[in-house]
Amino acid sequence: MKQILMISAAVLALGSTSALADQKPSAEEVAKITAVLADLGCKDPEEIEKEDEGHFEIEDANCKAGQFDIKLDKDFKVISMSRD
Repeated sequence: MKQILMISAAVLALGSTSALADQKPSAEEVAKITAVLADLGCKDPEEIEKEDEGHFEIEDANCKAGQFDIKLDKDFKVISMSRD
């Protein structure tokens, strides 16, 4: 019984931390991200998530050179850009 309670607590803890990991950015942040994407020749991302450390993850942005996943730091500077 004790093991079941410990396993249940661990599962709940893991589930709650992953829920905190990805948040929706504010409208102001989305506007800044959209401007950065436009400067890169990209638009219409499938999803934008804000991570705990303040980074932004943009998935499946449609760019002139193809579809890319892009990661921005908290100051909206490109950390990585990889072809999807």
